[in-house]
Amino acid sequence: MTELVPRDDIPDDEVALLGYLVQIVEEGRRAAAVQVNAALTMTYWLGGRAISVNTLRNSRAEYGQQIVATLSHQLKARFGRGFDRTNVVRMVAFARAFPDHGDVAELAQHLSWSHIREVLTLKSDEARAFYAEEAATKRLSVRELRAAIGRKAYERREIANSQIPEGSAVPRDTFRDPLILDALGLHDSYLEKDLQAAILRDVQAFLLEVGQGFAFVASQKRMTIDGDDFYLDLLFFSRPLRRLVAVELKIGKFDARFEGQMKLYLRWLDRYERREGEEAPVGLILCTEVSREQVELLEMHKDGIVVAEYWTALPPKAVLEAKLAEIVRDVQERLARRGLAAPVDDTADG
Repeated sequence: MTELVPRDDIPDDEVALLGYLVQIVEEGRRAAAVQVNAALTMTYWLGGRAISVNTLRNSRAEYGQQIVATLSHQLKARFGRGFDRTNVVRMVAFARAFPDHGDVAELAQHLSWSHIREVLTLKSDEARAFYAEEAATKRLSVRELRAAIGRKAYERREIANSQIPEGSAVPRDTFRDPLILDALGLHDSYLEKDLQAAILRDVQAFLLEVGQGFAFVASQKRMTIDGDDFYLDLLFFSRPLRRLVAVELKIGKFDARFEGQMKLYLRWLDRYERREGEEAPVGLILCTEVSREQVELLEMHKDGIVVAEYWTALPPKAVLEAKLAEIVRDVQERLARRGLAAPVDDTADG
């Protein structure tokens, strides 16, 4: 929220004065709404914590159910529907899922109770933390948060991370795999230039799917090397990573030859476009089908390259879950062969 401070140059004419007053009132209402929301969220957390501590002191399961039923009945009679049994159960779940007071106080400044309710439906602590952070940093509405959960953003980030082991030139949590580009309106048959045009038509939708803090730099970035011209499909800059991100778009299955092309582009960008204070550029190769074993064997992460699959349509929930589960099993098998623990939880979103 923009802080309003007293102005010495109060507008003279009535129209300008009205505009200034409207701005003050709207900012004040927004600030009040944030404070009311934060207070409500903290009230629910404190209430849930008190009940949780009380029931933990008496380990009988039936006691916990009884005390929640009794308290919710009394609280609802005094304060209304916000304290019915279902909501009181959520308060207890909230306090148990987010036990740290400081973390909750910070979340309360950004997320409404409706956001919290969506996050509480998730099964794992990691998924809850991910979506809470996602909603807070991207300022997602409740509908947008629900959509992110439905699109399995957490699982897809973990799948992408599986090809980025320790010591990689690509930071973890940068990309998702597969990317779902349904918002771009592509049909069954299209060319690479159509995909690029669709991304440029709605860069914001693409960036929301790829990652946070990305800014568009150029399309068909020309690179002249020994008199020959090469063209990079898309170039972005990641503010959180402080580095350029090169994106190549491919129709069809990943081909090992794509690696050499991206390496060339990254070397050129590092030499001619990287500015003081920036990290080395990284590359993202997007394909309609990925051979994950090839990607693993090539170890492109050492050169700052990630390969991700993209889908042009969001499949039905059951199909999406089945496809992701298949990818997860493949990831886990490959990691097991390398003697590593699998980082992917395909049940996180339930």
